[in-house]
Amino acid sequence: MTEQNDTGDTPPEDTLLQGGPTSGNPEQADPAEESSTPDMTPSPHNSGDNSGDNSGVQDASDFGPDGDASSQDEGSADPFDALLAERDSLKDQLLRALADVENMRRRTEREMETARKYSHTGFSRDLVGAIDNLSRAIDAAPAADEQVSAETIGSLITGLELSWSEIQSTMERHGIRQVKPLGEKFDYNFHQAMFEVPTAEQEPGTVVEVVQHGYVLHERLLRPAMVGVAKAPATDPPPQKD
Repeated sequence: MTEQNDTGDTPPEDTLLQGGPTSGNPEQADPAEESSTPDMTPSPHNSGDNSGDNSGVQDASDFGPDGDASSQDEGSADPFDALLAERDSLKDQLLRALADVENMRRRTEREMETARKYSHTGFSRDLVGAIDNLSRAIDAAPAADEQVSAETIGSLITGLELSWSEIQSTMERHGIRQVKPLGEKFDYNFHQAMFEVPTAEQEPGTVVEVVQHGYVLHERLLRPAMVGVAKAPATDPPPQKD
């Protein structure tokens, strides 16, 4: 039987079912508390394999074997380490270049020294033959206490002439040429004037006497020829009038 309130009216059924403030059932929750309680029901977006939105979640491949962030920063290495590596590389290249230069300098010095010592080997080899012939000619000369015949003197002169011709041909073969300035115009590049000869037979400045022959190696002067140069003879002064 349903109780009546003081007014004599019977409360509605829906009020009794909802557990209003006059309800004596303590297990009924307050509507205000129900509205403030968060809904813990899993959302369809968060259920399943979470394949919807993975932003903010790091994949296992982003971690290294120790659980730290993987070597994704290998591409962005420390600039200081890169500078040190570049410095070491340049230093190694510099040391190698300096070693190459030093080796080349030493090799060049050895080659120059060898060239200075043995550059005239061919000339020396050709010259020793002429020297041998000259030595044989001297050995064939008669002694001082020997009676000298005309034939002996003729043989000696012939041997000396042959030796001299061989020496000249050896010198010319190696580019050494004798300067023969007699009768030529004086040339200060190849001649050295030792004296002047007054003469009317030759033009002034002409070489009229050779004291010592000169020699040139190709176009380079080895020794100038020492010569006497003609000059105009002095004329007698005109007689003075009283």
